[in-house]
Amino acid sequence: MIIDFSRQLHYVWALLPEIILCVSGMVILIVGVTGRYREAHLAVEGELEPGRSDDLGWLALLSLLAAAVANAWLYGVTEVGVNSMIAVDRFRLFSNWIFLLAAVLGILISFAYVYRQRLQAGEFYALILFATAGMMFMVGARDLIVVFLGLEVMSIAVYALTAFNRRDRKSAEAGLKYFLLGAFSTGFLLYGIALVYGATGSTNVAVIGEIISSGEASRSLLSAAVALLTIGFAFKVSAIPFHMWTPDVYEGAPAPVTAWMSAAVKAAGFVAFLRVFMVGFGDHSIYALWYPILWWLAAITMVGANLIALVQTNIKRMLAYSSIAHAGYLLVAIAAANETAAAGMLFYLLVYTLMNIGAFAIVMSVSHHSEERLYIDDYVGLGWSQPLLGVFLTVFLLSLAGFPGTGGFMGKIYLLLGAAESDLWTLSVILVLTTVVSYWYYLRVAWVMWMKDPETDGQHNRIIVPLPMRFALLVSVGLILYIGILPSGALEFARASIEGLGTFGGGLIGQGP
Repeated sequence: MIIDFSRQLHYVWALLPEIILCVSGMVILIVGVTGRYREAHLAVEGELEPGRSDDLGWLALLSLLAAAVANAWLYGVTEVGVNSMIAVDRFRLFSNWIFLLAAVLGILISFAYVYRQRLQAGEFYALILFATAGMMFMVGARDLIVVFLGLEVMSIAVYALTAFNRRDRKSAEAGLKYFLLGAFSTGFLLYGIALVYGATGSTNVAVIGEIISSGEASRSLLSAAVALLTIGFAFKVSAIPFHMWTPDVYEGAPAPVTAWMSAAVKAAGFVAFLRVFMVGFGDHSIYALWYPILWWLAAITMVGANLIALVQTNIKRMLAYSSIAHAGYLLVAIAAANETAAAGMLFYLLVYTLMNIGAFAIVMSVSHHSEERLYIDDYVGLGWSQPLLGVFLTVFLLSLAGFPGTGGFMGKIYLLLGAAESDLWTLSVILVLTTVVSYWYYLRVAWVMWMKDPETDGQHNRIIVPLPMRFALLVSVGLILYIGILPSGALEFARASIEGLGTFGGGLIGQGP
């Protein structure tokens, strides 16, 4: 047996960003464990306050920077072959930028929280790096087994992060709920992969697409497989009725974890969802099976999540249902199944990462980096007491609502263009109407901040925004406004990332459920 070492070495280079993150995570774990004993010893002697975590946080940021350099370098790497297990295409690399950006912002806003809550910094930052590596494995996978492995690497790390604050009962409860429901949904996904293999004899996404196009696949097995895979992915992206974990997990998880996972985990789920269904199940014959499912999932998710969000008084739960509603908007792009919608989805995920993490960062600041003051009434007069925070939160809320001049508005425009290209007029109308409904709960927070009399207890005057969080907020607001006013650069980048993705269904056109 002859081993092609040059080919094997190519696979190593193709996974360079993921390797950097995994190795860095292990280094941070070791440094965190050894440094903890030293800090504890010095604290006993009164020389050092225990729990300092800034150094490990900066080390994690350096690791992400190194992974970003490696991701940029991969633009010059040539593919080994279109049927390899790991893709080195622009679709994967664009997605990696989203995950790296989310991780950087998540770490920047977590410095003060980790310190004040006395969390184990080494494990916290290492888990974020491991989860980010898992996301990259997911979206770069051309094989369903690799998709599953990436999903598990990401999920296990996120389960642990959700329950990370062991002194908080809500955090432990959220972690347990997420773990049990996540394991249940993973069973659906894995069983679906097994049925795909039974129907086609392969787990390679490109080969699956070729076999389905040739008519050699078992139709009955494929129907069951597509249904099971849809359930597995729908859980990860929080589509109704597979959303039951989202509000409780978002409310109970540590605030920086909620901010990061609400954007990064959703992005990973959608990008993997898109690659598997567009490339593997993109043939017209199989598209007719999964199109009606996604049509109804998108419609129910958009309507249900926005209506439930209207009655929420806890801002973390409101943003959780807002996140579910945005999952419905993004499902429209997959149902449309064309390149315009796919590029619009990548564009929207980029903007969504900025505005959602930014909104949760301000929620952390108002709660004084704890799990208190999480109700909308706690924001009364925030705009007058803390004008800069008030302006930033208003920008994030307007972008989430889709107001003109923000990145969120342009994202929805491109999703609507993709839907129109596939004649999904009913879904387009639902998207517009539910967006109008969402104005109520987003603008309610802005109205409370600016239009109600400032509170007299002085709570807002004690808000301290650490320098790393200020930088993250400035970057997020600046990019949202820049993309909202001058979207062409980001959109062209997203369009270029879609080219060469694969079969892409031959330009599918939805004809209604």
